Amino acid sequence: MNEKYEKYLPLGSVVLLKEAKKRVMITGYLIQSPQFGEKVFDYVGCLYPEGVISHDKNLLFDHKDIHQIFAIGYSDDEQKEYAEKLKKMTGLSEL
Repeated sequence: MNEKYEKYLPLGSVVLLKEAKKRVMITGYLIQSPQFGEKVFDYVGCLYPEGVISHDKNLLFDHKDIHQIFAIGYSDDEQKEYAEKLKKMTGLSEL
């Protein structure tokens, strides 16, 4: 279902990841964790509806890992402009 929506979903979007039972709310973008070396993930999120419980409970995932989108977060011109900047930073705007 995520093919219908381009990267990057607005903050606050609620998704279900492949192989997951709990939903996740997107809270940030382009996160790198020392645990995964040089890998940069498309998104960081927290469990929904619990929210951010502690920094070590964040979930890192890529757009391709999204199985289903339950809600799209708030989007305005500022968010759309920022999403375009993210695409340029990651080379997606050249596709």
